[in-house]
Amino acid sequence: MEAYALTDTGRVRNMNQDYIYSSPERVGTLPNLFLVADGMGGHRAGDYASRYTVENLVVYLHGQTQGSPVMQLKTGIREVNERLYEESRRREELKGMGCTLVAAVAEADTLYVANVGDSRLYLISGGAIRQITRDHSYVEEMVAMGRMDRGSEYYNSHKNIITRAMGIERAVEADFFEAELHPGDYFLLCSDGLTNMVDDETICRIVTGGGSLKDKAARLIGEANRQGGVDNIAVVLVRPEEGGGAVC
Repeated sequence: MEAYALTDTGRVRNMNQDYIYSSPERVGTLPNLFLVADGMGGHRAGDYASRYTVENLVVYLHGQTQGSPVMQLKTGIREVNERLYEESRRREELKGMGCTLVAAVAEADTLYVANVGDSRLYLISGGAIRQITRDHSYVEEMVAMGRMDRGSEYYNSHKNIITRAMGIERAVEADFFEAELHPGDYFLLCSDGLTNMVDDETICRIVTGGGSLKDKAARLIGEANRQGGVDNIAVVLVRPEEGGGAVC
């Protein structure tokens, strides 16, 4: 397994509230672990929320001795969320903070994914890109109810409104997904600083193009900045097995 993680402040923001973690090696009983969190709250310490969530979830998972990846992620996310919520209640300067979270564990030929908010995981397989996670956002809820067209002007102007986040309430429910992995596949965890700037086809073309994972991650960040870089950008790019994918 090979992985590369990179984050960038972008061209507009003064502070980077995205936080990442990438371990192709074992974390507790998990064979590997990859995380992206995107802080929210501005001066209310979104950067604190994303760092706290990632670091404390890693500590929690290091301490586990049993349980499936899904069960460990589910209990860990719930526990860390409650701690983060209590932090926001205890410290006035942190009131209202929160963050998104997307997490992944690859075990044998199965990818286990959890998400809260609108940070995403994509699977790039056989020359095609597919979003595995489902955004917890106002616009996606409207699309699901048939009350909005994805990609419309209104959709694009309201994409930043999320309906679920870590730390906002005492309890949070993550969504869980499974995907089958094949030789030559890649998967990508990222914040909306990438996906709001770079379309899926371009992401796929960069990931399946030439170069190392480091080169590809840098190209993804560079393209988001070239398109405006209006938000922080985080990418964690993973190739579970050696071998290249087809060109998109």
